[in-house]
Amino acid sequence: MSTPPQPLPKAPEDNSSMMQQQQFYIGGNSSAPTSPATSSASPRAMTPSSRSSSYVALPTSLNPDQLLDHSHLKPGAQASLLSYAQTINMYRENAKKTNSPEVQCDFAVFMVEAAKSSTDEQERLEYLNEAEKLLKQLSARGHAESQYYLGNLYATGLIGKKGKNEDKAFPLFVQATKHHHPDAAYRAAKCYEEGIGCRKDYSKAIQFYKKAATQNHPAAMFRLGMAHVNGEMGMSKNAREGVKWLKTATEAATVEFPDAVYELAVLHEKGIDNVVFVDADYAVSLYARAAEELNHAQSAFRLGQCYEYGKLNCKQDPALSIHYYTIAAQQGHREACFALTAWYLVGSPGILPQSDEQAYIWARQAAEKELPKAEYAVGYFTEVGIGTVKNPNEAMEWYKRAAEHGDKRAIQRLQGKVDGQKMSKKKNGDDCTIM
Repeated sequence: MSTPPQPLPKAPEDNSSMMQQQQFYIGGNSSAPTSPATSSASPRAMTPSSRSSSYVALPTSLNPDQLLDHSHLKPGAQASLLSYAQTINMYRENAKKTNSPEVQCDFAVFMVEAAKSSTDEQERLEYLNEAEKLLKQLSARGHAESQYYLGNLYATGLIGKKGKNEDKAFPLFVQATKHHHPDAAYRAAKCYEEGIGCRKDYSKAIQFYKKAATQNHPAAMFRLGMAHVNGEMGMSKNAREGVKWLKTATEAATVEFPDAVYELAVLHEKGIDNVVFVDADYAVSLYARAAEELNHAQSAFRLGQCYEYGKLNCKQDPALSIHYYTIAAQQGHREACFALTAWYLVGSPGILPQSDEQAYIWARQAAEKELPKAEYAVGYFTEVGIGTVKNPNEAMEWYKRAAEHGDKRAIQRLQGKVDGQKMSKKKNGDDCTIM
């Protein structure tokens, strides 16, 4: 690919342009827009009077404490004027002069970050060994942050010759939990739930999720909420209790743990009898918060669909649709990448120029993430020469990949049942279909 995907425009303040109709079939079964869209600069804000009794008040801005945030310790922040070796020696001497476990833990973290940056294998191992030794000493003294950080190093395989070592990580998470470390409690709960480094034990998993949740850990609250809603981990279904947990998790959601906002939006989109009323406006506001504030790809993709097809009371708005698809696509969401393929094939007057090359590039990105319909599309683009050079041999390889992933059109094409069909351009429906 010679050209990277182009950045797409933010939604303008005002736009009434519609999706241009062309003769290329790139859709499902629903009808394409037939009337001008009424644009809005952002999703609708809800007023207190318009909210149902099932709402919780969500803070307009969140600034939760960042768990395990050691970004200030990365080499470069301190080492810009000194060599790594000089900086590490100075830091080491300061750490030796103090009995503060926090300072010593920070030095160990700094060593790990230096190891990540090092291109010398021997030096990298020396840094990691020194960090491990110090973290073990601090862990033995009961320092929760050191216990959690060391456990995380074992769990990720950064330390150790044999890669990931959950057997060493799990007891460290449990130890840190005893010292009220919320992330450690959450990780211990995941270990118990999935049998990582220990036997599966749902009752223990729930116990540790609750310990983390009482310390306002958003992922722990989210997991308890979904377990109640779906009846998981041996729990009986209790949607009302589950929604309570999801609402609390939504209030505490962070970029690292945004899922509760999305799931609460889904519940308000679909509703639960006698528990959650269907409320499309509130669902859209939650999707928008998750997409804009928390970079949640699936929420952004859902809004892209809403503004493309006029779902959930959203008026059709090409600019907003493209805007949200872009947010999702830039995070690697394969369906969003393919949605941008559809937009580039037809363009949107005054908003997005038609570009076969960009359509191919976004389809290729989706195909490389093994989206079957994108693999088929790339095969067709390559066979016909849309946005790329014709290459029948490469096209056949893409058809084979699509067929292996279950795309019926690719299977038919390999069987010679759709040879010789002409191609037309039209955007129509929910999916991108090449015919």
